[in-house]
Formats: sequence, C-alpha cells, structure tokens
Amino acid sequence: MGGDGLVPGSARLHLIDGLPLLRPDEQVFEAMIKGWRNQQLARNLSPGYVDDQERMVRAFTRHADAMPWQWTPQHVDEWSADLRAVHGCVRSTLRNYQGSVRQFCDFLTNPAYGWSDECLRHFGTHPVQVVYDWNAATHADEAEGEPERRAFTRPELEAFFDHADEEVLRVRGKGRKGWLPAFRDATLFKVAYAYGLRRNETRMLDLTDFGRNPEGREFG
Repeated sequence: MGGDGLVPGSARLHLIDGLPLLRPDEQVFEAMIKGWRNQQLARNLSPGYVDDQERMVRAFTRHADAMPWQWTPQHVDEWSADLRAVHGCVRSTLRNYQGSVRQFCDFLTNPAYGWSDECLRHFGTHPVQVVYDWNAATHADEAEGEPERRAFTRPELEAFFDHADEEVLRVRGKGRKGWLPAFRDATLFKVAYAYGLRRNETRMLDLTDFGRNPEGREFG
C-alpha cells in the first residue's frame, strides 16, 4: 500500500481524477491493464506469467469486440467455442485462458481498486464477473493430456520404479558388471520424478547439486 493509502492497481493511481479523457474507452482499458499488471507484480508473480495473463485478456477483448464493462457470459461462451472448435485448444489450455479472464474480472470488481466506480462515472455501467463454474472448463480428470502424451498413473509409476530396482538385482545376481549403470539409472529416474526435473535439467545434474540435509542425517 502506498503512502496515500491506495493499493497497487487502484484506479486512482492510473487515472488522474477530474482530468477529461480524449479516448475514454481506450484510455480506461489501458489503465485497467496497467493496474492489473502492477497488482500482480506486487504479489511477486513472475513477469512472464503476468505477460501471459495480459495476452489472454487482450485476446478475449479483441474477440468480444467489447470493453470489460460491456462483457457478458455470452462473450465467454462464444470465445470458448471458437478456441475449441476453430483453434483446437485442449481442455487444459482453455481452462487456463478462461482463468486469466476470471482473474481480471475479479480484480476489476474488487471494491478495493475502485474500477467499478470509475467505469460508472465514465460509462454509466461497470464490469461484472463473466466466467463462472457453469460456463468454464472444469478440472475433472487427474490427467488431461492427450492419450499419447499423458503422464503415468501412480500404479504405473510404482511398476516402473519396481522394474528399475529389479533390473539392478537381476543383473547383479548374474555376476555381471552392468549392475552399477542399472543402479544409476534407477536412482536417476527417482530423482527426476521427486524433484520434477525436465530432461535437460536431469542430464545436467552433477554431484555439486547435492548437499547434506540436516533433517536426514541417516543418509550421510
């Protein structure tokens, strides 16, 4: 909160009180976007994430051909149908896009930021929430990816790790020298899964990346 008592993203921080606007629609919308960016950055969200959020809101605005204080749930329905039927967006992508618009509407309709009052003063109407549970994609499945790209289920992961461990025992039981690489691979699979590493991150691991854990002295 600033010295004037206004929170980041407040309308009064981005529109000068009493100053007439030459292009009210455009200027108020851009001030809203700037205020939302500042509010998100003040919450320590990454600039990349904030950029993506803004990009989605601008895309929705272009498709609706209407400003936020004119948005309705029908605009969301039409945009969502276009994303699925024309652009082929998968469910998880659609849900993320809708989530950006939902968060923007939450910001605009929050009395703490004063955007509703500002819109009433300039346009005689105000923004409302247009993304609800009944018109938004839901997160119904644990794995929403396409079948050929889906993540392993927990039973499949357990079977995979068990097989990797059994390979170590099998190779060593035959007195062959390959049990150490097999043990390395089994350990690497578990480390990558436990820490959520990407392939390149896993490939670049070095001994210096590992340190002592004071809470796990039994591991040395």
